[in-house]
Amino acid sequence: MIDLSHQTPFASGYNRHCYQHPNAPDRCLKVIRPENIEARYQRQTPLKKLLGKSRINDNKQEQLAHQQSAIVSLIRQGQESHVWQHLPRFYGETETSLGAANESELLLEEHGNPAPTLESHLQKYGFDAPIQAAVQRLCKWLEKTGILTRNLLPHNLVIAQRNNQPELFLVDGLGAPGAQNMLAAIPVWRRRYIERRIRRFYKRIAWELGDRQQAWEEFQRL
Repeated sequence: MIDLSHQTPFASGYNRHCYQHPNAPDRCLKVIRPENIEARYQRQTPLKKLLGKSRINDNKQEQLAHQQSAIVSLIRQGQESHVWQHLPRFYGETETSLGAANESELLLEEHGNPAPTLESHLQKYGFDAPIQAAVQRLCKWLEKTGILTRNLLPHNLVIAQRNNQPELFLVDGLGAPGAQNMLAAIPVWRRRYIERRIRRFYKRIAWELGDRQQAWEEFQRL
């Protein structure tokens, strides 16, 4: 068991804390925040509660997302390297003093700190040419591999240097909801699903660069 009792998370979301592995600095441990999972569960309708808590457990959903057909197919074909072009390597579940954690590659910048997010880059430097090119490569990768994601959000993408150029890696938001995941067996539907995610991604970048006076929920419907 990995002891995290003296560790401070380097990043936190509503549902998970992210820790640097104490024995392997190039790995990340994502630990569920059970109090928030319980709060989300209690807000569910009685019908949705019948589906259980695993559907709102981000670690369980992330594990399922790595088992999606596009990823499994690429690995079986000996093309595993294509999977990790824009995803941190995933090592599965491991036990910690704070509960089960998802263990994955921790993307670092040159000084050994966690790599910056696309959100922070946009705030500091705008949508500059190198990042525009990185976004284009990410989108082409999605179209080529058929890997499914949820909405692409700048705070869920980090920038790491690869071959002397910045590349985007999706650290959260892999996979699609159950019904959409099943429909992805239809090639035309899969292509359209990915195209919608890409269009919404560019729209989100435009919103991030704006004044944000309009809520994203309203902006994305324009």
